[in-house]
Amino acid sequence: MMPKIMKDKLNLSSTTRKVALVGLLAALALVLSWLESMLPPLPMLPPGAKLGLSNIVTMYAAGAVGLWPAMGIALLKGAFSGLMQGSVAFCMSTAGGLCSTFVMWLLQRPKKRPFGTIGLGVAGAVTHNLAQLLVAILLTTPAVAYYAPFLLLFGVFFGILTGIVLRVVSPFLDKI
Repeated sequence: MMPKIMKDKLNLSSTTRKVALVGLLAALALVLSWLESMLPPLPMLPPGAKLGLSNIVTMYAAGAVGLWPAMGIALLKGAFSGLMQGSVAFCMSTAGGLCSTFVMWLLQRPKKRPFGTIGLGVAGAVTHNLAQLLVAILLTTPAVAYYAPFLLLFGVFFGILTGIVLRVVSPFLDKI
């Protein structure tokens, strides 16, 4: 929260603050996506599997600012992937990002909340991987479905990691 003195002095409406927060979250998601693309692929991971650092931002945004701003961030991340890596990356990133953001938003609705941040991270990562796998099947061959067990395993593992990171950084993000 902004101190009352600053809020009065700047005379910012809650809408202006929300737009600014969404802009900051979108910028953070793009930076994390870019940083993650700079990491070399780990030898034990299936092709295309990543940590999902930028998904921490959409996970937070889905609960903090709502579905549509979080979907906008996911769409922006997909467009960024498309610009950096091509149309296949755009399709896969956008499908995974939009589906996982929707699932994470559903799980954070006030009366639902069946999971903590770790469960939220796992649900988001697994949904992201399954949506990307569906796009890969549509764009290539059904044979890529054999990646499903590996993607689920790594989705659970990396979902746990991103959930832990969200738990650690949420208090700092809440202060914004």
